[in-house]
Amino acid sequence: MGDVISTNLDEGKREMIAARTRAIMKEFGTIYEQQYAVALFNSVRFEIEGGGTSQTQLLHRKDPLKNKCIFSGGLFIYLEESKKWRSRFLYVGDTYNISLYDSKAAHDRGLHSKVVINCAGYRALTSMEEYLELLNNSISDQKAKTGAAQFLKCATQYPLILWHPYARHHYFCVMTEKEQKKWHAVFEDCVRHSNNGLSEECKVSTPAFTDALRLYKQAKGHYGTWDMMCGNPAQILANLVMETLHPELRTMIAPRLKGKLQQRQKDWMLISDAVYRQVRSQTQMQYEALVQACEVERPRLDAALRTDMDQIITSKEHVTGKIRALVLPRAEHLLRSNVQPYINSILEALMEPTSRGFSEVRDILFQELVEVTKNTVNDSSKEKVAEQMEKISMLAFHPVKMQSCYEKMEMLNLEGLQERFDISSPSVFIQRAQILMRQQMDNAVHTFEQLVHQSVEEQSGEDLCKTLQHSQDRVLKKYDYDSSSVRKKFFREALLQIIIPYMLKHLSPSCSQDLPRFQELIFEDFSRFILVENIFEEVVLQSVSKDIMMAVKEAAVQRRHNLYRDSVVLTNSDLNLHLLGDDTIDWAGQFGGVKGEKQGGEGGNRRRKQIVSMIHLEGMPPLPYESCLEVPGVDNIPEENEGQDVASEKPESPKPESPKPESPKPESPKPEPKERGTLKTDPASPDSIYQIRNLINPVLEVVAPASDEDDSQLTNGVLPLEEGDEEKDITKVTEIMPRQSPTKDLSGNDEISDVAVTGQSSDTDLLEDQQAVLDIESAIQQIVIAVQEDSDGEFPQTSSNSSQNHHDDSGFQSPANENVEEGEPQPITVDTEQVMLTLVEGAEMPVC
Repeated sequence: MGDVISTNLDEGKREMIAARTRAIMKEFGTIYEQQYAVALFNSVRFEIEGGGTSQTQLLHRKDPLKNKCIFSGGLFIYLEESKKWRSRFLYVGDTYNISLYDSKAAHDRGLHSKVVINCAGYRALTSMEEYLELLNNSISDQKAKTGAAQFLKCATQYPLILWHPYARHHYFCVMTEKEQKKWHAVFEDCVRHSNNGLSEECKVSTPAFTDALRLYKQAKGHYGTWDMMCGNPAQILANLVMETLHPELRTMIAPRLKGKLQQRQKDWMLISDAVYRQVRSQTQMQYEALVQACEVERPRLDAALRTDMDQIITSKEHVTGKIRALVLPRAEHLLRSNVQPYINSILEALMEPTSRGFSEVRDILFQELVEVTKNTVNDSSKEKVAEQMEKISMLAFHPVKMQSCYEKMEMLNLEGLQERFDISSPSVFIQRAQILMRQQMDNAVHTFEQLVHQSVEEQSGEDLCKTLQHSQDRVLKKYDYDSSSVRKKFFREALLQIIIPYMLKHLSPSCSQDLPRFQELIFEDFSRFILVENIFEEVVLQSVSKDIMMAVKEAAVQRRHNLYRDSVVLTNSDLNLHLLGDDTIDWAGQFGGVKGEKQGGEGGNRRRKQIVSMIHLEGMPPLPYESCLEVPGVDNIPEENEGQDVASEKPESPKPESPKPESPKPESPKPEPKERGTLKTDPASPDSIYQIRNLINPVLEVVAPASDEDDSQLTNGVLPLEEGDEEKDITKVTEIMPRQSPTKDLSGNDEISDVAVTGQSSDTDLLEDQQAVLDIESAIQQIVIAVQEDSDGEFPQTSSNSSQNHHDDSGFQSPANENVEEGEPQPITVDTEQVMLTLVEGAEMPVC
């Protein structure tokens, strides 16, 4: 790779590139110095005379991304040096630059990043086909044949490519489609933010730069929009140089490249990147020197302006009147014939996607504010409110949540108008509208935060919930008004940006010859602040502004896109609202209990709170649309499906255990619920579904002795119940039980074996055990009476002293007894084998 660059970019070509850059920068610098004085004059005049702009209803945040980062995570990147895919850690900070590290540990240790990507001028692509289509036009008009080897074989089927017409391309890929969508949204946000690099707060340098750039391009015959006005001034100037230098180098170098088409494309991209880096370095240095020279001259110019401001304004108005008389008739004729018929069409094309995008912003804002109110209804503590506000505070800078708003604007279609009005690409308007959407969302969220912060210290409970609802309504009303004003301003600026270059292109040939003579009407001392080229553009602008204003007013009157009329002025009912701070509220620092990452201090770079949530791959199912206010799960309430796996398991067969004297009572296996649809949960839990249902339908479990001979007298091995009872669930379990100390029977005379009560937990209170034993004894007595009454006189009732003739440990009487003497009732006995019978209270059983 280095041989390709050194071979095709020798010292001669590098010197030629440097000379071409110096020539362009010198010509641009002359225009910039002139426009710097004019911009300073306009700034000072505005300061002295004052000029009111409509007051916005929403508050503006000063530094919203302080101690925040946008996104970070691991993905695969293609390394040109080794020609292999490797896993790397990417970090997107508040500057929207993409930093690459070898690993997350390297980033956490504070090591320098391997690569830093400034996304100005890039395009984020998600398909290799789209990338190859752009690549085929980079080296020549020759395209790759169908079925030819691919330029690059991706490691996965989800690629992410950053494409630039001059700079190096970057190739990434991820494992899932969800990752691809999230990373693509982040990359697009980085491109969108980087392309909007010129600061509007610079009242002199920014207007001077844009006017100088426009006049330079117009002098070369290029009118209309320019889609490479991306990034900071040095990057824009590098794009300006490469716009003319790149085709010349391609014609000079491309035919000398060897190899197949794909290899020649790779080599040319390396050469183009090397040239672009050289040009950008040179423009950066020369532009800084140019700005420094103008700043040195600024105090002297400022003093002259403030001394002679009245004379300068009078001289300018005199010259403006002369130029207006010359230009205005021609401009009005061109306007009526070639511009007015298309104003409504241009406006309609702009309004449809823009209004949909701002409406989507409002819908998302409403949903998130409603979630804040809902999540604080049951818990209106300051900590809970602060937690919810911390989640919603960065909504405007969440690229994934805002993606649906941005997509509405990407539907802008200016086909049929681009060629007529020399519109290079609609991306200029798309990205500008998207930036405005993000600003309005952030203003609305910040205003909501300030309103809530006012009341959270003084109110709580139900009053705080009412305040949240009231603040939500106020913010939405303010958003409607401000979004209408912002959109109307955007429409006017877009129409001017489309129409003015078209009119200048057609008026300049006929008017440019007459303009120099008007320069003679300006005093030499004022000639630095008054330029006839700028006055000519102002006259053309004034001729078009009236028609543009009328078109926007008519659109507002129709109310088709939720625009307020210009006559409607929303009075600011919050007189003290604009007295609040413009800094981001530190909810986590002011209110305890908010879970968040530490911020600031040493290593603050890695402790910054990340706006976009991390992507979890292993063991995590794909999540739906992630709300900015995710409700945390309740750990103390078990989900119903937790017991399904337990209920589906088969109970283990009980194993005989040797008697242990130290054991208070043996444990019996709990019968499995059958055909009841219940869940088997821990009976020790007070919220157990099984225990709750046992309270509704009591399940009684007792231990009774039985033998094979006696079992035949029972119905299916179960003792009969009284007539009218209902049988629901009967289970018979046989187990060898250890014999315990004898106890008295129901009459208080006979000794019976210990009755094992199952279904009770080891930690059940003694009173509950005693109550269960009494219930079992009562059930046994009922069974004995039922057996004797249903025997049809075959076994007469026992007398009061009959129990003294025979003693058995079971306490049950059996109708089968071989030792019964004639005329003398005998107790019913069974063998010592013990059988556990589960009797459901109220069950209906057949009579023997």
